[in-house]
Amino acid sequence: MHPISNVEFMLLQMIAECRQASGYDIKKLVDQRGYREWANIGTTSIYVGLKKLSDKGWIASEESDGKSGKGPTPTRYVLTEAGMAQLKDEILDSLSSARERDNRFDLALAAMPFIGNDMAIAALRKRLDFLREASEGIRQKFESQGGVRLPLHVRALFLHPLRLIESEQAFVASLINELSKETREDDHNH
Repeated sequence: MHPISNVEFMLLQMIAECRQASGYDIKKLVDQRGYREWANIGTTSIYVGLKKLSDKGWIASEESDGKSGKGPTPTRYVLTEAGMAQLKDEILDSLSSARERDNRFDLALAAMPFIGNDMAIAALRKRLDFLREASEGIRQKFESQGGVRLPLHVRALFLHPLRLIESEQAFVASLINELSKETREDDHNH
């Protein structure tokens, strides 16, 4: 199981991206990007998540000087070194092995700039191996239970995930291709 939830994963990404962010900043970003549907993230889960990350030592609060208006100064959070390391591990892990149709993979895709093209490509190649194994596992089970002789509703149970995995493999392969092209163009331009 993942030691960190989708909400925490997303919070780490957002704080890394903004360099420092308050709960309110994060809530605005979540709304702007429609992240709610991915991580199932509401205002409460943002604050609960920030507390958890803080307890784990992955983020630290910074009192901001710029006090605007009345009321308490919002707490701003920054990533600690451990937090940045955790974020990178999580991106690599989720890119290479989150289940197909797991929003964890989508969250990791959005965070690829934090690890750079080469590491992203390596993780995605690992994902292709992971998907191939998953697909072989399902196929073996399918055959051992009677394969094409199974009634349609039972066949469908096997064929659906196999078809999803196939389209996922095609997607990942084309993504690797694009990232490799970008990397070659960068090398060419430097």
